[in-house]
Amino acid sequence: MAKTGRIINLTGAEKKACVRETERHLEEANELKRALIAFSDYVRSRDELLGGDDANDVEDQKARLLDNTEKLERSTRRLESGYKTSVETEKIGFQVLEDLQSQRETLKRARDRLRDQDAELGRSSRILTGMFRRVIENRLLMIFIMVIVLLVIILSIYFIARKS
Repeated sequence: MAKTGRIINLTGAEKKACVRETERHLEEANELKRALIAFSDYVRSRDELLGGDDANDVEDQKARLLDNTEKLERSTRRLESGYKTSVETEKIGFQVLEDLQSQRETLKRARDRLRDQDAELGRSSRILTGMFRRVIENRLLMIFIMVIVLLVIILSIYFIARKS
């Protein structure tokens, strides 16, 4: 019983070893049960042949035989319960592994999308920086042209006023 409670906490190889051991114990218990039944049949047939001289010994042997059979059946049930628990735990472990694999794939796709978005943001940043530089160049050019136009107007007014 102590081992079956620990099956839940075991990992893959340990769990498989415990399952194999449990199966071996189940087979051993079944063999003992068959041997016990065969022995019981042997005792019964011997008693029939000999005429049952010692009735108390036969009754005592039958009682011990029944007691041992009950112990064997209880042990078999516990082993079967442990085996079922280990099989269920293994199924749950496989489901968890499948879920983790799916989540891993999802995270990989999200990481790839983030990398793509980062590359696009870098490209957009370079484009915006280039546009901002052109805006500044255009403003400086416009200010320079406005200064030249203003100088031409001032010089025109000066030369017109000087001629008059």
